[in-house]
Amino acid sequence: MAVNLDAIRKRVQEMTGQRKVSSVQLWKPGPGEYKARIVPWKPSQVVEGMPFIERRFYYLGSNSRFLCPSQFGKPDPVYDLIRKCYQSKNPDDRELAKKLKSKLQAYAALVVRGEEDKDLQVLSMNTFQEQRLLSLFTKEDIGDFTDPLEGYDLDITIVKSPKMFNGKPVMDWSFDVARKQTKLSNDPKQMEKWLNNLPNVDDYLASAVKTEKEIEQILNVWLAGGAADDGKDEGGQSRGGDPNKKDALDELANDIKGDKPAEKAPPAKAEEAPAKKPARGKKPAADADLDAEPAPKQSLDDAFKELMEDEGGDE
Repeated sequence: MAVNLDAIRKRVQEMTGQRKVSSVQLWKPGPGEYKARIVPWKPSQVVEGMPFIERRFYYLGSNSRFLCPSQFGKPDPVYDLIRKCYQSKNPDDRELAKKLKSKLQAYAALVVRGEEDKDLQVLSMNTFQEQRLLSLFTKEDIGDFTDPLEGYDLDITIVKSPKMFNGKPVMDWSFDVARKQTKLSNDPKQMEKWLNNLPNVDDYLASAVKTEKEIEQILNVWLAGGAADDGKDEGGQSRGGDPNKKDALDELANDIKGDKPAEKAPPAKAEEAPAKKPARGKKPAADADLDAEPAPKQSLDDAFKELMEDEGGDE
């Protein structure tokens, strides 16, 4: 029997009281039409003024999804490597940075009409789904549709798309608001229960938290495996490379920083033509270059922000 160390670690934490068993119920609907009501998070759970909890993840292979430590102000080897790649003038390094970039996931608590007995469920949204919902807030005739007393239910339609992702059909979601204002619940006690017992998303995501050392190990395996798949070959064997070889992350970082042995200069020729004197009234080319204004450069921080905000076609 294969032993799952992550599962054992979680179980030990639960038994010793270091980690609570998550009570989060993810809503996983199939194709169809649904009516649901989003329940607002407490102000302490979200960024001020935002309706949804947002978290960023790295995906290094199909089996390596983990939270970005940098969003919590913690050391982040992937983030550091992305910045080094972006500083490099090599276009391949920029492509690697794009592969490494994090992806945004948003979470909303909701009551699915007809499934009130399940209490609050959690809707996990990708960038495009969140964008569609956020756009509803900006419509003058809608506003804050999550208001428990004067908000609106959501009409959600889910259909199968012809697109495939990881061998599974992609679901297309569409959102609209019901045309009639309603309360979250007509039962004041039920409404109070929902508002005071919101799910703990961070507890649910505890298994996606990795230490700096764990992240370095995941990153090394991914880089050594070609940075193009989940780090395994067709037979499911690890492609992490020979453990006695130099660390792949250090190797790549040194390449990007230019920490390579200096190449020997070619020997000078026996006879060299004397340098031509510049024509009277003209400066040598070198001096002209010094006097010229340097070309404007985009700051690294602005360029890096542009890269990280480019969500591409995340599904």
